[in-house]
Amino acid sequence: MKRVKWFVHPVVIFILSIAALGASLFLYIYWYLEVSTGLQKIIMKYSLDPAQFFEIKTWVVIMVLSILVGLILTGVFTIFVYNEKTQRLYRMQRNFINSFTHELKTPVASLRLYLDTFSRYELPREDQLRYLDFMSHDVNRLLANINRILDLARIETKSYQKGRECIDIVKMVEEFCEQNADLFRGCDIAIHNPSRERPCYWINRPLFEMLLMNLFTNAVKYNQSDRPRIDVAFVTRKKGLDIRITDNGMGIEKGETKKIFRKFYQVGHTEDMTAKGTGLGLYLVAHVAQIHQARVTAESPGPGQGSTFVLKMPPAVRSVEAAA
Repeated sequence: MKRVKWFVHPVVIFILSIAALGASLFLYIYWYLEVSTGLQKIIMKYSLDPAQFFEIKTWVVIMVLSILVGLILTGVFTIFVYNEKTQRLYRMQRNFINSFTHELKTPVASLRLYLDTFSRYELPREDQLRYLDFMSHDVNRLLANINRILDLARIETKSYQKGRECIDIVKMVEEFCEQNADLFRGCDIAIHNPSRERPCYWINRPLFEMLLMNLFTNAVKYNQSDRPRIDVAFVTRKKGLDIRITDNGMGIEKGETKKIFRKFYQVGHTEDMTAKGTGLGLYLVAHVAQIHQARVTAESPGPGQGSTFVLKMPPAVRSVEAAA
C-alpha cells in the first residue's frame, strides 16, 4: 500500500489551516490595537474630535470578521470530518472487495478441483459421495454469499416492506432451528422461554429467518471451542421482548460492539486478510431489526469469552396463550 507523505496528510493540512486562520485573526486584532493606539496619540496631540476616528462600525467590522473566521473554521472542520469518513468508507469497501473476492474464489477453486478429479479418475462410490458432499458445501457457500448481496440490495431499496404475517415468534425460532439442524451439526442449540408466553409479531418470515441465519452462522464461524453452543433466551420486558442469542465463541472487544453493525466493517481485518466474511452479515441484521421496529445490540465480556446479541422487540401484537 502506498503511504501518504506526512506533509500532505489530511490531519496535517487541517492543523495548518487552523493555525493559519488563528494567526490571521490574531495579527488583525494586534494590528487594529496598534493603529488605535497611534490614532489616540494623534487625537490627544492635535485636540481632534475622537468621533471622527472611532466609530462603532469599527467594532462591528471586527465582530463580523470574527464570525466569518469562525464559519471558515467550522467549514474546514466539516470538510476534514467528511474527508475522514470518505477515506474510512473507501477502506471498508476495499476490504469488502478483497474479502468477497476471496469468499467467491475459494469455493470455485475447490469445485474445479473436485470436478477435475471426477473427470480424470475412477473413484469408488464412497469417495464419490464424500466429494459430492464437499461440493454441496461449496455450492451452499457460494449461494449464501450471492444471496447476501441480493438481500442487501432488496433491503436498501425497501423491496421487503410487504409480506408480513402475525407469527408466534417463539415457535418461529424453534421451527428455524429444526429446519436448519443439518447446517448446524456439531453445535448445541438450546431455547429458553422461562415466562412461557408466546408473543405474536407482524413479521416478514424470509427477512427474520435471514436475521437468525446470520446470527447463528456467526456464532459458529467465529468459534474456536470444541463444541459450539448457542443459547436463545426470550426475556419479557415491560414494553417489549428481548431475544438474547448467546454463544461460546471468540467474543468481541468492548470498542467493537457498536462498530460491527457498520456496512463492510470487519473485526480484525488487516492487509494479510485475517478477517473472515464480507462485513455485511451484521449490517443486514441491524437493518432487518429496524424494519421490524426493533433494534439489535451486542454484548461481550471480552475476547475468548463469547458474545451475546440482543434483539430488542417492541410490544407484541398479542399473545397466543392470552388469545386462547
